[in-house]
Amino acid sequence: MQRVTTITVGLTFLLVVALLGILVRSPSPKPSKAALSARPEASAAKTPEPAPAEPAGSAELSDLLAPVIASAEPGFDVLPDGSKAPPLPDTAPQSVRFGAILFTYQGAQFAPANARTKDQARQRAIAAIEEAKKDFAAAVARGDQGSKADQGRVPRGIWEPAAEYVLFTLPKGEVASQPVDTPRGFVIFRRNE
Repeated sequence: MQRVTTITVGLTFLLVVALLGILVRSPSPKPSKAALSARPEASAAKTPEPAPAEPAGSAELSDLLAPVIASAEPGFDVLPDGSKAPPLPDTAPQSVRFGAILFTYQGAQFAPANARTKDQARQRAIAAIEEAKKDFAAAVARGDQGSKADQGRVPRGIWEPAAEYVLFTLPKGEVASQPVDTPRGFVIFRRNE
């Protein structure tokens, strides 16, 4: 019990120090345009002085994270063709009944320790699409755990943007022509109704 208390106190201390560091490093508010325009006329005639360099550590969080965000792999809002998933059209249903065939890979949620690589999972999913179009139940049997011919009904807003777009724009009874990458692995969707 004492160890848990010590760990909790230590983590709380680190959190407080981190928050104080953020507050101390936050840039001071810049004067508004109204305040700048209220200067006396004499100072307006001078050539403007260059703005002082911001002190180290005062950069905005978004500026600090920009290189990280730019180098990150595309998220789960990217369609199989590489484009960003658009918003669902107004004609898309509010909920659908669907089936899904899952192919997990290393690093995916709930993937077993001996899961295949991401590229191997993509290749298996692509290879399974033709069979899924002919006999979805047989293709489901070849998918990983979590694959089902009837997953039930799902409303909008549950799946990631790319998966939701593919699923909710599929015609009834159709199988998606490409697998969709999700945090759980590659999924081949069929819209049941």
